[in-house]
Amino acid sequence: TPTPFPCSPSNGSSRTLSAGEMYLFDTGGQYLDGTTDITRTVHWGEPTSLQKEAYTRVLMGNIDLSRLVFPSNTAGETVEAFARRALWDVGLNYGHGTGHGIGNFLSVHEWPVGFQSNNVPLATGMFTSIEPGYYQDGEFGIRIEDIALVVEAQTKVPFLTFEVVSLVPYDRNLIDLSLLSPEQIQYLNSYYERIREHVGPELQRQQLKEEYKWLQESTKP
Repeated sequence: TPTPFPCSPSNGSSRTLSAGEMYLFDTGGQYLDGTTDITRTVHWGEPTSLQKEAYTRVLMGNIDLSRLVFPSNTAGETVEAFARRALWDVGLNYGHGTGHGIGNFLSVHEWPVGFQSNNVPLATGMFTSIEPGYYQDGEFGIRIEDIALVVEAQTKVPFLTFEVVSLVPYDRNLIDLSLLSPEQIQYLNSYYERIREHVGPELQRQQLKEEYKWLQESTKP
């Protein structure tokens, strides 16, 4: 009998999920037109104040790095602290990398793109994940991962920025709006408009009425 993969569920280690806890799901697949790697964290009940603040600050870091405008030939290591700043402000941090290159029908974690010290400078056309998080040992984990394309920014001289291509809403139940800046809220609203524009018609085409209703609720301004 082959040895089961360490992350596979088993009767000895699996348990029933409850609505009163955080749930982190890291999803992805290989498709003919691209490779996906998207992580979302949700809570179906009443999150604690720490869970809500930690989630919001992880989201703030995701937004701050995603909307950053930076000079050409900038190494990812130079800008990755933008994903951590909101957590650092209150003495929190995460112990994993901020992002990695995305391979197409290759390794999903594809070197040499990313935000580590040994990664190459960012350049237009590169795909990287942006995935800050926070983990409270033995209690809960948070990660928000999107795939972003490096594109030219609308600046007078050649600068770069990111275009997030993952179109999946964040969990409204975990966002503390009072912590967000007007610019971060504006970014969220613009992102939700893009999700509605691109994903909504496809759900309608497939006559997925329940899913379309969920999408509309999850992307309200």
